[in-house]
Amino acid sequence: MRALLSVWDKTGVVALAQGLCELGVELVASGNTAQALRDAGIAHRDVAEVTGSPEMLDGRVKTLHPRIHGAILADRDNTEHVATLAEHDISPIDLVVSNLYPFSSAPSIELIDIGGPAMVRAAAKNHAHVAVLTSPTQYDAVLDELRETGKISDATRHELARAAFAHTASYDAQIVAWLDAGGVFASAPNEPEATLPTTLHLTLERADVTRYGENPHQVGARYRVAGTTAWWDDVTQHAGSALSYLNLFDADAAWRLVHELVADAPGRAAVAIIKHANASGAALGDTLLDAFSKALAADPQSAFGGIVAVAGELDDELARAIAAGPQADVIVASAYSEGALATLIKRRKATRLLSAPAPEALGRSIRTLGNTALVQNADELVVPVAEWRLVSEAAPSARQLQDLVVAWRVCARTTSNAIVIARDGVAVGIGAGQQSRVVAAGIATTKAGEFARGAAAASDAFFPFADGLESLTSAGVTAVVQPGGSVRDHEVIDAANAAGIVMMMTGERHFRH
Repeated sequence: MRALLSVWDKTGVVALAQGLCELGVELVASGNTAQALRDAGIAHRDVAEVTGSPEMLDGRVKTLHPRIHGAILADRDNTEHVATLAEHDISPIDLVVSNLYPFSSAPSIELIDIGGPAMVRAAAKNHAHVAVLTSPTQYDAVLDELRETGKISDATRHELARAAFAHTASYDAQIVAWLDAGGVFASAPNEPEATLPTTLHLTLERADVTRYGENPHQVGARYRVAGTTAWWDDVTQHAGSALSYLNLFDADAAWRLVHELVADAPGRAAVAIIKHANASGAALGDTLLDAFSKALAADPQSAFGGIVAVAGELDDELARAIAAGPQADVIVASAYSEGALATLIKRRKATRLLSAPAPEALGRSIRTLGNTALVQNADELVVPVAEWRLVSEAAPSARQLQDLVVAWRVCARTTSNAIVIARDGVAVGIGAGQQSRVVAAGIATTKAGEFARGAAAASDAFFPFADGLESLTSAGVTAVVQPGGSVRDHEVIDAANAAGIVMMMTGERHFRH
């Protein structure tokens, strides 16, 4: 057996080479891989010795040669191919070990690998005769198989070939994304970042298998874009059963919301309680216990089976309060005190306890509809509060403005049509996912009850008629923020002035489906 080793990531390559040598495999190596083998005292031949041609062009050309690619690509079942190898004194290569330059780590022209993908694809194409290793995680299993059977099985070569094509596909996708962002001309005038490219090339790698999908009869998994990391990659689960698809979906919504609330109100504590991707309660407080108590009080019934997100360390006192409240499916916090973990594990055995880093920024949103995909950039709150337009005769107080900001933030993360009522930094009434904005307003005021009096409210889109606003003002709401943009804006503004309330317009809508 003959093996060619040419890797960027040299993790485990010396041990692999040593193991192959012990099995009597002839080694050929190139560039820095060959140097690593020399340093380890492992016998091998340099690629330049095999090809009769030196490396050139700063290493851009090393393995691009018939004596390499002929040795990889020859069909050993084809007598003409075998005769051609013999005619040109080319010995077949049975194992290719190659991984590519880490393009995503520092994108540049020099990290666009040419010889590596050519070797990997050649070996993968000819996997009936050639095995290809593209990750150090594959080395031990292949060595074990060679030691046990003296060969690499058809099934193993098939799986290795699949992994190899996935490896090169991911690599090419990273290059295309870099070119879409401007490539070497990124500092020159370019299209806005929000512009979507003519093609999208995503390689998703499975990171976790979920307990099940949205429902128990569905299978589910979490994938990440190859070459990237997500906050989920650094989550530690301290207790509870495996996470389901909806656990991940809802926990992500909760975790992002509390971080946005904290960003809007530096120095305040924030807690969000999420059910089916919508907040049942969200609050700012002087402490995390204060914020949790307020968030729970907003809708304790809906909190059962929900997600509790705590923007900070969950301490002993807060753990006792959570344990005394409704059962939560998931609790996610920045960290836990030892006492908090002990309390929650003892008293909430079924709850998944997660500690997590801050979430990464959202990228493009992709939603599939059969063979169609809808793609958009992230829904960010672009217009700063300082640029909101006051359209009413009454102006907001500092407290009203704080509540308008909380209501607007929570409303933007609530399923449409959405109305959110906030008072003293707490989302006290949330009307989500309604076909009618008037109905959404009615749900929000019903949930808020007496706390609607003197509160602020947000609408994710304009009021098409004054009736939705009147539903809020009749419940005692004294300030409203909305995008504006209706042909009847003047009627809605007149209704606000007639009620003596504050109305502000942001100029941006936040539908969420």
